[in-house]
Amino acid sequence: MPNPMQRFVYVLGHRTYSQLPLLCAAGAKASQLTTTNPIMANSTRLASSVLATESSNKGMIIINRPKALNAINLEMVRKIYKHLKKCEKSKSLMIIKGTGDKAFCAGGDVRALVDAGPTDESKSFFREEYTTNALIGNYKIPYIAIIDGITMGGGVGLSVHGKYRVATDRTLFAMPETAIGLFPDVGGSYFLPRLQGKLGLYLGLTGYRLRGGDVYHAGIATHYCESSKIAELETALLNCPDADDVPELLQKFHSKPEKPFSLQPVLDQINKNFAASSVEGILENLQNDGSDWAKKTLEILCKVSPTSLKITFRQLELGSQLSLAQCLIMEYRLAVRHLDPRADFKEGVRALLIDKDQQPKWQPATLAEVTEEHLQWFFKKLPDTEELKL
Repeated sequence: MPNPMQRFVYVLGHRTYSQLPLLCAAGAKASQLTTTNPIMANSTRLASSVLATESSNKGMIIINRPKALNAINLEMVRKIYKHLKKCEKSKSLMIIKGTGDKAFCAGGDVRALVDAGPTDESKSFFREEYTTNALIGNYKIPYIAIIDGITMGGGVGLSVHGKYRVATDRTLFAMPETAIGLFPDVGGSYFLPRLQGKLGLYLGLTGYRLRGGDVYHAGIATHYCESSKIAELETALLNCPDADDVPELLQKFHSKPEKPFSLQPVLDQINKNFAASSVEGILENLQNDGSDWAKKTLEILCKVSPTSLKITFRQLELGSQLSLAQCLIMEYRLAVRHLDPRADFKEGVRALLIDKDQQPKWQPATLAEVTEEHLQWFFKKLPDTEELKL
């Protein structure tokens, strides 16, 4: 199991790339658009980093920052939300995908958030991102996320709450936030505790990467399709005469992953060790387990932010009993508090993404030093005028 510091993949790009090819089901480039392709006939270039297309009855969003692994920023979130709202009322289905073969969406621009600090714009990013996550979770028409490539952080929020999530052999899924002093947000408190056994807690605390068919085996993806067939799948979806045919169509392209679930051999250990009533209890269980897997897992947990571990444990415990909207409201409180200098977020980003010394100075430095008062501060209700409204 790689060091979490080496595994972290959040991207830093700020630039947009207006001349990149627009990948659609028919394989046309943006410069080649004609009315012969129905999905591109009314193409709207909302921004170079988000390409929104629609035909008479289908909608599509293409996240178009491939050189930044399709990372999202506030402007992009706003464009995505606007198009989702528009299409929900007028289209029969929505497809969302990323440009290129490396990433669906590798997350949000966390360095920009840390550089800005607790500003209105930083808070707006989380507020509007979570509002978009809530919309996806309650979308009224079939929502199909093609998670081909890296899918982390914000990319998880744009996919996992939709009705259909199609993974491929190139999918790389993770929620590695504890490694930078953050927490698994974008609805992580809702979907992670609803995975089998203690798998979601394990993924949230360790940031373990799921690859290819593992994303389907874990229950995060609803379907698995070889990447070589994705273009054909998109074409079939765009030509689908009735939204009621979508489940059958997706099943037609679905194939059982060749490899078994990579975590299957240790699922019993995950369920046993992560069933403890506290993070300290999990560490004690792992120490008593003594296996190579337990030692590697323990090593990871001892390197990430102690505060993040305790926050993540509590948010998933609470989230298991909450609705998606309630989870996102809770997470917004956490996100606002993580913009504060008292949180580990800024230090984690510094150590992993700015100075890259891989030596974060967590404060508090140990689990024992994370007081209940400090933990409760993160979860504390915001003033009524600042709460997330869904």
